[in-house]
Amino acid sequence: RREGKTDYRARTRLINQDKNKYNTPKYRFVVRFTNKDVIAQIVSASITGDIVLAAAYAHELPRYGLEVGLTNYAAAYCTGLLLARRVLKMLEMDQDYEGNVEASGEDFSVEPTDTRRPFRALLDVGLLRTTTGNRVFGALKGALDGGLDIPHSDKRFAGFSKESKQLDPEVHRKYIYGGHVAGYMRTLMEDEPEKYQSHFSEYIKKGIDADGLEALYKKVHAAIRADPTIKKSEKQPPKEHKRYNLKKLTYEERKASLIERLNALNSAAGADDDEEDDE
Repeated sequence: RREGKTDYRARTRLINQDKNKYNTPKYRFVVRFTNKDVIAQIVSASITGDIVLAAAYAHELPRYGLEVGLTNYAAAYCTGLLLARRVLKMLEMDQDYEGNVEASGEDFSVEPTDTRRPFRALLDVGLLRTTTGNRVFGALKGALDGGLDIPHSDKRFAGFSKESKQLDPEVHRKYIYGGHVAGYMRTLMEDEPEKYQSHFSEYIKKGIDADGLEALYKKVHAAIRADPTIKKSEKQPPKEHKRYNLKKLTYEERKASLIERLNALNSAAGADDDEEDDE
């Protein structure tokens, strides 16, 4: 609390479980942003501390074909989708709850099936200011389309109009498929080509242009649905560094070294005695 990292008023309401639900975890859909990453987790609270059931990160997206723009609204959507498919596969519910396969931008809520109820979680945004169109709601939309049951309203999705009090699905779809990034790319290309070269240098290196962004995100969504399982990174064996200090000798080595020196001294002393006798 003193470090200002947790809103305990919000946390209390998120983790308090009904008293007639014994030993039933209450799950939270936690979304956090860093400068270079998006972190999405399914977390439950316990007396000993929070327990993470599953997690997904934006730095995993290059495995699915998205190598640039890992912190924008579209990448947040992909991260939320990845987490949803991963946790449902882990619980063997991925066949029952496919979610919204074609992201149209419209609001979507999963319908319960006859076999099992949908996996329910509550959105945890931390200390973030929940403004309309914030990236955290991109991650929320990804999780909803992935098949999770998260209580929500469409008022904070990108494309919601304050005047008409309605969500514009076309505007929201544009954000999901990186249309806002593509629009900015086109504007910079026309007005400031030099800034475009520096600002989108990674896109240019990978051969990604404004017209190919939507197709790229569609491929990423399909790849995530095909295999959402986590892949362990292959760790390289530690390198052997050169020793610049002398290696510590064992007792036997020290003893052998001492005998060598004594023998050398004795042989040198014997040679001196022979020279004196010759004189």
